[in-house]
Amino acid sequence: MKNNLVTLTDNKSVAAEAYRTLRTNVQFSSYDKEMKVITVTSSRPGEGKSTVACNMAITFAENGNRVLLVDADLRRPTVHKKFKLPNSEGIVNIILDHSQLDEIVHRDVTPGLDIITSGAIPPNPSELLGSRKNQKLIELFRERYDTIILDTPPLLAVTDAQVLTTISDGTIIVAQHGVTKKDEIMQAKDLLEKVKGNILGVVLSQIPIDDNSYYYYYSYEEKKPAPRTAKRTRK
Repeated sequence: MKNNLVTLTDNKSVAAEAYRTLRTNVQFSSYDKEMKVITVTSSRPGEGKSTVACNMAITFAENGNRVLLVDADLRRPTVHKKFKLPNSEGIVNIILDHSQLDEIVHRDVTPGLDIITSGAIPPNPSELLGSRKNQKLIELFRERYDTIILDTPPLLAVTDAQVLTTISDGTIIVAQHGVTKKDEIMQAKDLLEKVKGNILGVVLSQIPIDDNSYYYYYSYEEKKPAPRTAKRTRK
């Protein structure tokens, strides 16, 4: 499995720079509220949300923040594969017993970045993520970290992302360039608005830069003002 962590493997690439732009846009997306807990989701599987979440976490850590990346996709977790981490225990165990946090968290996977993998897939992910125990755990994360990024399942499949949006400061929707349909994005947006989620914007994944090369390139579109077209430089 390709990890697509361009912010590590090709730090000076167009794609890596796009992630740094995304980081800046997220940081300045609100003047009144600190963007501390960020949920990353998509409308359906395979749109690149986990890749976005992982690369975002790396760029936030590069900026001097103390960052925690949590694989909250308790349906099809992939964060442990991208970073080649063990996954016998993870967020599932910590929700049930907060005292296990220090034993289970993977510290400084990259400088400044701690990671909590999913752990064993539970029979009741939505109930677990929406539990009072998980809400208290997120508050604990807020005390320990500058930025917490939650990789969550797709919105149109299950309710997990909606649940986590209610305890997040903002949510990013990932859509695959040329594949995700407009009505799927609108459905995802409607689901988040039903729970009064703060939608930060849409990230377009897998945009070809030119005919000779291909990058995982992500453009960020803010809700206000009207979306702007990202400039792309050809080699």
